[in-house]
Amino acid sequence: MKTITVGQLRQNPTEMLADVESGATYRITRHDREVGRVVPPGSGAVLTPPKKPGPARTSRLEQMDVETAESLDALIDEMKSDW
Repeated sequence: MKTITVGQLRQNPTEMLADVESGATYRITRHDREVGRVVPPGSGAVLTPPKKPGPARTSRLEQMDVETAESLDALIDEMKSDW
């Protein structure tokens, strides 16, 4: 597997895409940390397992009941005002 940085990919995506067309797989990194992969179509890409085992910890998140489009719009407006 070849490695390419986000900066290198931004400067010259054509070379990497040509390699991928030929069957190569690329690992994309940012600050020496893998952020993605580019694989040829139909290659049966391998899924990367989660970093931590077990279910997501969503129980700490506030539950919000959205029943109508109006309440959804109000929720979106409320969230936008926080930005």
